[in-house]
Amino acid sequence: MSEKLKNTIIEALEDLKGVDIKSFFVQDIVAYTDWTITVTGTSSRHNKTLAHKAVEKARLELNIKSIGTEGESEGEWILVDFGDVVLHIMTAEMRDFYQIEQLFV
Repeated sequence: MSEKLKNTIIEALEDLKGVDIKSFFVQDIVAYTDWTITVTGTSSRHNKTLAHKAVEKARLELNIKSIGTEGESEGEWILVDFGDVVLHIMTAEMRDFYQIEQLFV
């Protein structure tokens, strides 16, 4: 189910033109999730829309609700926790600065 959830979230991000979408299978690296997805939004407003769409699509298509969301008020870096999948939505500046993908390769 975690791979299906990952693919559903990626579809939502692609539908709204999320930039540089990357997914990492991290089950062997971390204990808290199976997949991590990173995506760049073009603005904090775009990031908020991407987060909303991902949550909505997972709920409507798979009946999966997110466990929690962090950073939505600022919108520079939004983390959405679906349990089996953790989604990081970042502005280009935040993604360049933190380079979180380096943790998973």
